[in-house]
Amino acid sequence: MVDFRFYLIGDRTLCAGRSLPSALRQACHAGVRAVQIREKDLKTPDLLALTREVQAELGPLRPVLMVNGNLEVAAACGAQGVHLPESAMPVREAREALPAGILIGRSTHGTESARAAEAEGADFVTYGPVYDTPSKAGYGPPRGIQALAEAAGSVTIPVFALGGVTPGRTKECMEAGAHGVAAISAVLSRPDIPAAVGKFEKALGGL
Repeated sequence: MVDFRFYLIGDRTLCAGRSLPSALRQACHAGVRAVQIREKDLKTPDLLALTREVQAELGPLRPVLMVNGNLEVAAACGAQGVHLPESAMPVREAREALPAGILIGRSTHGTESARAAEAEGADFVTYGPVYDTPSKAGYGPPRGIQALAEAAGSVTIPVFALGGVTPGRTKECMEAGAHGVAAISAVLSRPDIPAAVGKFEKALGGL
């Protein structure tokens, strides 16, 4: 069940000098309930080691922990979910390879891909980039709020707005039909991570 409104995506290069485990611990201690280990450049052994380090650091906080793209790591560390890139394997294939009950998210960048993800059985999707952001520059120009509204209105599963989302932009994303928002640098790169999380919590009415 997707019972969170804020989805924090990890990137160890955007933690302003902190380690990723430390940054995620601060965020989760402030109330973040769902995080993704996104480190796409790491080979399986290194990704597994980092994921276990994050789990140890988070300890009893126990957020929903998702691993980007790597089913082997997700299964090995007992993650609660996987997040599949838009071009990755079909959701059904991932579902068959993973233990029952694991959440599966899918990155989408258009209405049709959001519909396809729902048809394949994804539990939720991220949609973006909604706004201009360096971390999503490779996915082309920002889609904009109207495109987010179209995508969110085309599916029944939760849609998380992603890409340049800030606390100040959260309200219009929710008004466009998003279930919640996802962020990277808007939390991890801030000098005061708990304060950044608090601003999103206020904007969303809960994390």
